[in-house]
Amino acid sequence: MALKCGIVGLPNVGKSTLFNCLSNAKAQAANFPFCTIDPNVGTITVPDERLNKLADMVKPQNIVPTTVEIVDIAGLVKGASKGEGLGNKFLGNIRECNALLHVLRCFDDPNVIHVDGNVNPVRDKEIIDTELQLKDLESVEAKMKKFEKLAKTGTDKEAVRTFTTLTKIKNVLESGQSARGAALEENELPYIADLHLLTIKPVMYVCNVDEASAKSGNKYVDVVKEAVKNENAEILIITAQMESEIASLETYDEKQMFLAEMGLDEPGVNKLIKSAYKLLDLQTYFTAGVKEVRAWTINRGFKAPQAAGVIHTDFEKGFIKAEVMSYNDFTTLGSEAACREVGKLRIEGKEYIVNDGDVMHFRFNV
Repeated sequence: MALKCGIVGLPNVGKSTLFNCLSNAKAQAANFPFCTIDPNVGTITVPDERLNKLADMVKPQNIVPTTVEIVDIAGLVKGASKGEGLGNKFLGNIRECNALLHVLRCFDDPNVIHVDGNVNPVRDKEIIDTELQLKDLESVEAKMKKFEKLAKTGTDKEAVRTFTTLTKIKNVLESGQSARGAALEENELPYIADLHLLTIKPVMYVCNVDEASAKSGNKYVDVVKEAVKNENAEILIITAQMESEIASLETYDEKQMFLAEMGLDEPGVNKLIKSAYKLLDLQTYFTAGVKEVRAWTINRGFKAPQAAGVIHTDFEKGFIKAEVMSYNDFTTLGSEAACREVGKLRIEGKEYIVNDGDVMHFRFNV
């Protein structure tokens, strides 16, 4: 399943530098606003040590990791919701994303101009939040007008539910909060799905720090943590410039040596992608055979037929059963045959909820 994360933030906070080290595509990184006009899109592989382990054991012809699309969206400014700084175009790019990576500048450097004159990540966050909230409010109010008369008559129950849900979101937005704060019930979400609200998307705050703060953060990170403590959002500390240097190294050994020198266990971009998975409540299952070892992304809670449908819709339509081994059993015992021999290969039906790391084969008939 496709996953698309949009990198957002004010100009000159490190978005394009982060994108460069995430993707093979190279965005222009320059010390002035609006360097990025059209969104750069890069496809990156999701780091997963389990896939490598399975491949080492099975020795397949092909190894296929799961991927994430990263979209580098141009820096937003005050007034973006009204079209300032090509705001309407940029906000439209955000609508297409599943989650937002909100980059906040958390470092001092007189050589890198800040669009508002000084470093203040909480202020920067609030500027972006406000612009996204205003755009969402515009969308909500426009839809409310269409349903207001029907809702007041009370005869059309769907119209009443739609209007009630929209009113709940409108009140939250007008209070200066994002739509995420409306705490909607699952059965209310269909009434707003067509709006593709910007502030209902999961968000991760990426604190871009200097090298000295790469491990433990700094005073700017501390104030960000305090500001977002009630948002149920992910926070990640990263040094975009250093990550760019790591990405430019050619061999795995060179990268490991660099990380060891910096006292880090893995590149920050690996943690970012893993955190994005957590943010979107995603998980991975594997198929493993001599032709191919492959990772597949699914929503947490998917049942076996839904997981099969990620491979091909025919697999879901004609689902008969799934043969399932846990990753730990497979790697401990050494093979599918060994799992089968000791009863660790299970036959599961349509109600089976897939676990992260399951190694699966599907039987189907169309």
